[in-house]
Amino acid sequence: MIRFQQNARPRTDTPSHLFAVGQTVRMKSRTGLLNKTTELFEIKSRLPVKDGSPQYRIRSEQETHERVTTEDNLEPADNPIGDNPTVGNDPAV
Repeated sequence: MIRFQQNARPRTDTPSHLFAVGQTVRMKSRTGLLNKTTELFEIKSRLPVKDGSPQYRIRSEQETHERVTTEDNLEPADNPIGDNPTVGNDPAV
């Protein structure tokens, strides 16, 4: 028989990191006004989870410093950007 405690602590499974060291990523646009292709970052190292989101140390070739950010602020650089309005819209139709 399995017994459950009424005031048991919730499980604290650590989320796994989505990105690998050496992978190229970009910062997600918060305002929708930034051109996402301008600044690419390389994952330099994986850091511990903060507030439920894995962290990374990232670096851009255009900057002289490294940044630390959480996974929810990043996206893979090979994803389609989706801001090409002519894709799928044939003007000849």
